[in-house]
Amino acid sequence: MLPNEPAIAPENLAAWRTVDTGFPVVAAIFDDCLRTARQQLSPGGLNDHLEAARQLGKLGRGAEPLLAFLEHWPGVAVAVGEACLPPLLATIHGLQRSPNGKAIAPLLNSLHPVARRLHSAEAFTHYLRLVQDLAQRTTGSIHGHQATFPSAGLPEFLGQAPKLVTLLALDGLARWIDYGIKNHPKHPEHQRDYFSLQSADSRAILQRERQGTLLADVERSLGLYLRGLWQDDAPLIGYSTAFDELRQPVPYRDDLGIRLPDVYTDQHGVAALDRYRAILAHLAGHRRYSTAQIADNWSPFQRMAVEFFEDARIDSLLIRQYPGLRRILCRLHPRPEETACDPETTSCLRHRLTLLSYALLDPAHGYDSPIVQQFSAEFTAEMAKGESCTEAMAALALRYVAQTRRPSDQFSRVHFADTVIEYRDDNRHLWRFIEAGDEEETFEERAASDPQELTGLPPRYYREWDYLSQSYRPDWACVYEALHPAASADRIDQLLAKHAGTAKQLKKLLDLLKPQDKVRIRYQEEGSELDLDIAIRSLIDFKSGSPPDPRINMSHQTNGRSIAVLLLLDLSASLNERAPHSDQTILQLSQEAVSLLAWAIDQLGDPLAIAGFHSNTRFEVRYQHIKGFREPWGDSVKARLAAMQANYSTRMGAAMRHAAHYLAAQPADKKLMLILTDGEPADVDVADSQALIEDTRQAVIELDQQGIYSYGISLDARLAAQQDDYIRQIFGQNYTVIDQINRLPEQLPKLFISLTR
Repeated sequence: MLPNEPAIAPENLAAWRTVDTGFPVVAAIFDDCLRTARQQLSPGGLNDHLEAARQLGKLGRGAEPLLAFLEHWPGVAVAVGEACLPPLLATIHGLQRSPNGKAIAPLLNSLHPVARRLHSAEAFTHYLRLVQDLAQRTTGSIHGHQATFPSAGLPEFLGQAPKLVTLLALDGLARWIDYGIKNHPKHPEHQRDYFSLQSADSRAILQRERQGTLLADVERSLGLYLRGLWQDDAPLIGYSTAFDELRQPVPYRDDLGIRLPDVYTDQHGVAALDRYRAILAHLAGHRRYSTAQIADNWSPFQRMAVEFFEDARIDSLLIRQYPGLRRILCRLHPRPEETACDPETTSCLRHRLTLLSYALLDPAHGYDSPIVQQFSAEFTAEMAKGESCTEAMAALALRYVAQTRRPSDQFSRVHFADTVIEYRDDNRHLWRFIEAGDEEETFEERAASDPQELTGLPPRYYREWDYLSQSYRPDWACVYEALHPAASADRIDQLLAKHAGTAKQLKKLLDLLKPQDKVRIRYQEEGSELDLDIAIRSLIDFKSGSPPDPRINMSHQTNGRSIAVLLLLDLSASLNERAPHSDQTILQLSQEAVSLLAWAIDQLGDPLAIAGFHSNTRFEVRYQHIKGFREPWGDSVKARLAAMQANYSTRMGAAMRHAAHYLAAQPADKKLMLILTDGEPADVDVADSQALIEDTRQAVIELDQQGIYSYGISLDARLAAQQDDYIRQIFGQNYTVIDQINRLPEQLPKLFISLTR
């Protein structure tokens, strides 16, 4: 040993001299790392490993890259092959030559879990190319010629890489990276948020690219399954499982519907679709057979035992009805080993209950525990009487708790391995509380604090167009819909009386548009009158011995219009401003115009819906129903019109997409959406004034593809003298600018008549 050489085992000195490093922290772990490397690498691979370690020690990046490589590379080589070392070194040297040298250590620290997931050399090499591409495209420069600033997103990406490769296939990961680069090319802070999974668009794109069976793709078939087999029509609502690391959420049912994971993969030989079906069957069984118990006087152990026994009863009843379910449930249910938990050091409560639960599900469980056998027999005897009940299971659970309680059940260290039964819900429906604790919020308190939260429908999410990247941001705008509040209908009657002269003029035009002509429909077996020509011909056929034609009647129908109209009102705060040359606000004039238009369309008999919208960031787009297509023009509609108020901003694209959801369902030949607005689309969370204009223009294109004709009506007087304005960008030639807003009540109905002649 040389005088300054650290204490390395004699058999490892040659290898230590090959690495040629002086870091004491490396010397402290070198023997252990080399022992592992000799076990896992070939002789040639070991030599390459030591040479690569020597190069990393000379990079000038300190001991961390060398430590990470010595610790992780043998495991990486086992997972993806020793041939992956050259492309890894090429990636490292590329980072070293760029401003991204500090990312070398995070890259090496994340390699082992990434390699274990990817399994193949080809996939691992593809992953390294993605890292190189991300580094090159996000490294900044001062003058655009030479890279100067390190990538802000690369270290964050490498920190999340082990999770990302478990959630996404490599092609999906490539698209996720590409979206982040395109949408945040010159924003280092935005890149950090995106690649660390902190930003909303990062999570949304990740959800879109996840591998497996998406709930959105099978929601319809699952809904039919739920209705057909279980006579249950609860809505299916997805929740994400991608971002909860400490405690994964579980399925549950509440007043709004059934909550399910947003994506499932095939597992334990069970298809993802069958995993969804197993959850729905279990939840439907609880709804059909379970009754809520008072939970105030039960201990947590007792409640847990009751839930396990009641879950087993539900599974037994489901299998009794559909025996094929047993195979699926047995595969999805964990099968813990009897000796897996040490009761001297660990709380084995969950382990014991899971053992018993599997024994109750599978008669051929093979467990030798006397307790398991005793309560399996008692459970089987109880179920042999019929459906049994929740109260009987509770009594059985109490006897089990009394007989199996142990002091170690109170230990903080709990055995969780093989105790999570994924197809079962959280059993919140199984308990009711008489006394609300200080931490609980009662239903009545929520109703008093926000009544609209309870009367509105669940939110709907809509994508939004990003014109910079020429791509959609999925599930970006959140639309809450509710019925508009009401006031006094007399207010609208007064407005109609105020414009009686205008209404009289409109009446003459409307009479010309009303369907007048009758069309005769012949050859009807049943009709309003006899078709004499056909009747005589049939009589001749009958007299001559030929079969007569029974279609001797005819009927008439009006050769009418087939138009459905949806009027979408911008109710942003700017409508509270006073209109030019008028003592009324724009909102008041809009109220009068909409009232006249609704009256006019009612005279024609065309289906009409009216809705208003405003927004307060993308998280809160409020869509308020004022009149439905099938709702008659009456006091209830007038009362809502009278209560119109203007607030917040104008996220028009999301509101148009939501309105199209209703208009597209109408059985009309022509579908017309009129958008009445006083300004360009904007919102407080969007700094780029062009962004929402482009999104609304894209929404118009989407509506046109659905067969919906969009027409913009602008009350922005500034546009009258402009040639290249936002209204033209959005609607092309399909718009009108009403510069004299005080004439809006007169002009709006006439505009509608001209559009629907």
